[in-house]
Amino acid sequence: MIFIFLILLSAFVIYLYKLPVFGGEFSGKRLVRMKQSPNYKNGTFQNLSFTPAVAEGYTMRKVLWEFLTDKTENKIPKKPLPTQKIDLKNQPITDHFLVWMGHSSYYFQLDGKRFLVDPVFSGNASPIPGTTKAFAGTDIYATEDFPEIDFLIISHDHYDHLDYKTVKSLKPKIGQVICGLGVGAHFEKWGFDENQMTELDWYEDQDISRGFRITATPARHFSGRKFRRNNTLWSSYVLQTPSKTIFLGGDSGYDFHFKEIGEKFGPFDWAILENGQYNEKWRYIHTLPEEFIQVAEDLNVKKVLPVHSAKFSLAQHAWNEPLQKVSENCRGKSFTISTPVIGSKLNLDDDYQTFTEWWKS
Repeated sequence: MIFIFLILLSAFVIYLYKLPVFGGEFSGKRLVRMKQSPNYKNGTFQNLSFTPAVAEGYTMRKVLWEFLTDKTENKIPKKPLPTQKIDLKNQPITDHFLVWMGHSSYYFQLDGKRFLVDPVFSGNASPIPGTTKAFAGTDIYATEDFPEIDFLIISHDHYDHLDYKTVKSLKPKIGQVICGLGVGAHFEKWGFDENQMTELDWYEDQDISRGFRITATPARHFSGRKFRRNNTLWSSYVLQTPSKTIFLGGDSGYDFHFKEIGEKFGPFDWAILENGQYNEKWRYIHTLPEEFIQVAEDLNVKKVLPVHSAKFSLAQHAWNEPLQKVSENCRGKSFTISTPVIGSKLNLDDDYQTFTEWWKS
């Protein structure tokens, strides 16, 4: 009886493991290229600095227990969040604007090209349906709302940044995919053509259109969709267009790479930086509020959009704490903070656009 149970359990695990939500396998010339990366050692990708999963004084068992028993007040909004929605399909292609869609998903237009970054529009940020659900009112954009997308940019393959249902639904509209080494295996599993994908190592660049260059740059984080970490590369990006230079931050703990990127590519017109889902326990892989200013200053940026908050609860802080702290801490600094309502239109050319403290309402 036990033997039969073990066989059935093994078959179930294999079935789960093969589900498309978990993505593809690594083989052939893709695996060869991954192994040739200076950032790939002993079978996994590595951060530039030693990066433990949890900070000193903590254990994974303790962190998991505290997460499961967490009683942080106001982790999830008690009411639907205020949002706006614009008609993306009928925006003039000449307009330079960005729409933040909660967490790390955002759409923007620049110099006649359309970009979409880390889209998650399925209602949850987990491979298990019904878990890690989006806050009420935040899932206002669906795949049918989008025009043709010239470039889909993926920072890394965690479920809150690379969503299987969203990508599959958007597939007919996507021109090119830009991602880190190995991440293309997921897209191939999901039916994308090899020639649609540009996989970059840190400090590799690609001319993606006339006057447009994108460079993959380091981040201090990790990756993994199944039961193994760091088998694909996580990245930030520098996007240079005919009119602007933008830093697309992805997820990252603080480290010397921000200063290095600022010196190589700055000054930046805009930086999109994570400011939520932090905790002292994992300070090495997410930026803490007190480090946010240093990141912006290291990059030498004029204007900053804080993201990675206000849609999913992935850490032990109130849902609105990241926006509150960043708005308080960054007053009077050398850069400007933009805090648009989810779904609204952020003018990338307007130095004087103002925003309400909507998270207080």
